[in-house]
Amino acid sequence: MTSSDRIRLALVDDHKMLLGALTEWIRSAASDIDMVVAVPTWPELTVHPEFPVDVVLLDLDLKDNIPISLKINTLKTMGVKVVLMSTYSEPNVVREALAAGALGYLVKSEDAGMIVEAIRAAAEGEPFVSAELDLALNAGEVGGSPKLSAQERRVMALYGGGEPVKAVAFQLSISEETAKSYLKRIREKYRVAGFDVGTKVALRKRAIEDGILVEGETPRSF
Repeated sequence: MTSSDRIRLALVDDHKMLLGALTEWIRSAASDIDMVVAVPTWPELTVHPEFPVDVVLLDLDLKDNIPISLKINTLKTMGVKVVLMSTYSEPNVVREALAAGALGYLVKSEDAGMIVEAIRAAAEGEPFVSAELDLALNAGEVGGSPKLSAQERRVMALYGGGEPVKAVAFQLSISEETAKSYLKRIREKYRVAGFDVGTKVALRKRAIEDGILVEGETPRSF
């Protein structure tokens, strides 16, 4: 992988322990991500010699009285993609942040693999909202098929097409645990929308009905 293919990441979080833990975890778990900035405050980000970066993983509540919309707009004007982290998931706050231009929004209890996936999605310009927040945002939309991200659709197509989880993970270059997390998110989204896809057969049937999987494709294993 060339340096131009790598994602230059900045992390801003005022919890020093989380800052250190996430820095070490991302450096060891994601070979395509370079953590070039890890600071506890917004001003330290903006004056850092490595700034601007490709993606900023930004704590929503830094307690600095600077509106999050201003931070997001500042980053957007510099071509920087934004993924927000928070300890809470108030739907109105999430909607406001996404409307301001954030590409991703994660709760800090999210699986660590999903944090990496959110960073990669943002680098590609693809939105990524944690499953918990997605459910909160779309709780009133029961009756229709749920909104799936591009990666969720890929996982559903492969798994519904008969691939075991290990093969799904291999083909999408993600860990097996991350693939399982995606399946859990998919099933929970469908459950909230009123559809039971708890079994592989039910998930395949739903994938065909929603146009995610072509009906003629034969599953190789169940």
